[in-house]
Amino acid sequence: MFIQITDYITLISDKLTYWYEMIVALIPNFVLAVIVVFVFSFVSRFARKAIARLMGRLSHNISLVSLVSTLSRVAILSVGLFCALSILGLDKTVTSLLAGAGVVALAVGFAFQDLTANFISGTFITLQRPIQVGDVVQTNGFMGKVKSINLRSVIIDNFAGQEIEIPSKDIFQNPITNFSKSGQRRMQVDCGIAYTDDLDRVQQLALEAVNSLEFISEFKPAELHFTEFGDSSINFLVWFWIKQDVAGPPLAKSEVIKAIKKAFDANDITIPFPIRTLEFAKSDGIGKETVPMLDGREN
Repeated sequence: MFIQITDYITLISDKLTYWYEMIVALIPNFVLAVIVVFVFSFVSRFARKAIARLMGRLSHNISLVSLVSTLSRVAILSVGLFCALSILGLDKTVTSLLAGAGVVALAVGFAFQDLTANFISGTFITLQRPIQVGDVVQTNGFMGKVKSINLRSVIIDNFAGQEIEIPSKDIFQNPITNFSKSGQRRMQVDCGIAYTDDLDRVQQLALEAVNSLEFISEFKPAELHFTEFGDSSINFLVWFWIKQDVAGPPLAKSEVIKAIKKAFDANDITIPFPIRTLEFAKSDGIGKETVPMLDGREN
């Protein structure tokens, strides 16, 4: 019994001695590993600041700048950690961590497909800049002014007091009409004049009235085109380009209509009422009586 206890003590002593020798032998590697982690940590902080400054020049999206700079720091720290583990002789641990990271990344990718797609789409939108904050756009059946561009979604003010949040994936994958890209926008007003009016005179008066407005582009003057012989008028349309930083579409159209109407009134140009004809059967059932109507009012 005493011999067995002695053997156990010897075995434990030998094991502790072996561990001590291993620890002493690993001290240089451990110190080197700590130095490697410290160096990579310092490099990651420096790289994060540098990348944040660089991304700040390329994009004003704070979320994207923060995400990219943080991911770069995490990537550098991960490389430093794997190098430290390799120095300590824990190659199998490194392999297991890499395999586990791959499995986790695959599982997360499947579980959050839409979220990942929105983040990637938001990144491309920020870098390519098809739209910017303040642009008036139409996409996915909605029209409004871009209020903010985030990684996950784009928020649009629909000019009616509501904010519409559209996922970045839908913005990136669907057509976008950007009314602010060129800084100008073409609009149209339809009207009609009487058959007795001089068409050249009408064209001159209308164009002078429209081009005199301050929000009309000086590089693209208004155009007037006669389109058809209507039932009660000769119809025409006016194309005009507006500076969107001066007037919005509703205000611009309203001012153009007022200017044309004022010019026509001052020069006796008639904008005809729609004419309606109603037929009433006589009480005896024999014959009909025709009564012309102007704009729904009996003459």
